[in-house]
Amino acid sequence: MNPVVVKANIVVFIASFCTLVIELVAGRIMAPYVGVSLYTWTSIIGVVLAGISIGAWVGGMLADRYPRPATLGWLLFLSGLGALTIAPLTDLIGAAPLRTTLMLRILLLTTAIFFLPSTLLGMISPVVVKLTLDNLSRTGNIVGKIYAFSTLGSIIGTFATGFFLISWMGTRSILLTMGGILIVSAFVFGGGFLKRRAAVISAAAVVSVSVFLFTVFGYAYRPLLDGKVYYYKESDYFTIKLMKYPIKGGAVEGDALILDNLIHSINDVNDPTFLDYDYIRIYEELVSWQMESRTSVDALFIGGGGYTFPRCMEAQYPGARIDVVEIDPEVTRVVHECLGLPRTTSIRSFNEDGRWFVMNSRDRGRYDFIFGDAFNDLSIPYHLTTREFAQQMKALLKPDGFLIANLIDSVTEGLFLPSYIRTLEDVFGKGNVNLLVLAPELRRVGIATCVVVASPRTWDMEDFARATAARTGRKMTAHLVPQEKLQEILRDRPSVVLTDDCVPVDNLTAPIFEARYGYKRK
Repeated sequence: MNPVVVKANIVVFIASFCTLVIELVAGRIMAPYVGVSLYTWTSIIGVVLAGISIGAWVGGMLADRYPRPATLGWLLFLSGLGALTIAPLTDLIGAAPLRTTLMLRILLLTTAIFFLPSTLLGMISPVVVKLTLDNLSRTGNIVGKIYAFSTLGSIIGTFATGFFLISWMGTRSILLTMGGILIVSAFVFGGGFLKRRAAVISAAAVVSVSVFLFTVFGYAYRPLLDGKVYYYKESDYFTIKLMKYPIKGGAVEGDALILDNLIHSINDVNDPTFLDYDYIRIYEELVSWQMESRTSVDALFIGGGGYTFPRCMEAQYPGARIDVVEIDPEVTRVVHECLGLPRTTSIRSFNEDGRWFVMNSRDRGRYDFIFGDAFNDLSIPYHLTTREFAQQMKALLKPDGFLIANLIDSVTEGLFLPSYIRTLEDVFGKGNVNLLVLAPELRRVGIATCVVVASPRTWDMEDFARATAARTGRKMTAHLVPQEKLQEILRDRPSVVLTDDCVPVDNLTAPIFEARYGYKRK
């Protein structure tokens, strides 16, 4: 094969490889600021494609005007610098208080951070094609090979990043590496794009860039962490952080687990019965009420997080069968090593998708309780909200079992909460789905965590309130929304039954989080 063509194939392979690596890394590096939602990936894919498209157009004009290797060298060099700006720029503007809709905010941030690097990378292929074509009779063959290698680079970059690089290196080290590869490629394939200068200046430039890379790594390429954060890890699913957190009136320091942008749990490693979050206390009240009439307990958790309530149940109900489905094995490992879950625990962990587990659990027996604890704030696994999944969970429940799920929304203003309740009513029946909140006056609840309870049979939830008050002798955490009030909310609020074919969860939750984070709808 012609050495010029081989060189061209290598260059476009590298450029496309780096482009797809950066595109996949984009979702992870922005997660702590905007979550991982349909809006996030739509913005990333759209912005990167727009950058590549405009880059190809501008690169074509540039290739016709300056058809020389130095042009390629400068594009590779600038692309490398563009890749190096991503991490510090994300830290600089990621939390910018843009007064706009959530969708537009994500789009603006994505554009500001990723458009220029994508455009520079998109300019490389037209220049490579121009430099390689020396015989018009072979145009199809040469261009075909160049684009084949370009696509191959994209494919390998996609699989390598998703399957290996992020969990192995972390996003910031990946961006540093991609920037370094592109800058080195500029010197290797740029035809001496600095040849007008003395060789000593070229060598000094290489040394300066190397020193720069090692210097900035200690600042711009390490994540901005609170002083109390003592653990940081980017897994295949989340950005995981652990930090010390004052509990029990500040007398003790607990450990908080942060996944992406949300604190998921706060644990006391020495006291498994400690429950910091109100919604988990509601879980405990429901289980305690039911355990007055049950002789055993079988519980399934869809979403493990910090394993806070599974640890509590294991301590309070020895012999209980407790299964936890946590999609991220790194989260489970961290809970074992840092958050108080012993290796000798009777809790069984399954590191797989919650829906996949439920679909394949008919031989594991039925459960008294299924806890849906996989809903985050800005990112909700939509396939765990649908009617079809609710039907699968109902099949796993005992006839008197409970599905107990927590979600964040506004009772009086939200769109997701009424849609989710309507979906469960479609499966469990009207009157068999109840809502528990943290205050009796709904308009004072605001945007908060709510607990939705569904069962194949009808329960007297007023008995739950009476029994809990009598047992504890203290004020309940849970406040039951009466059925007539719940039905009034469902009538007054627009809602849809969520199905696998139509599940607009991101659209339903966006308005509430615009209000929660101070964004302004237009």
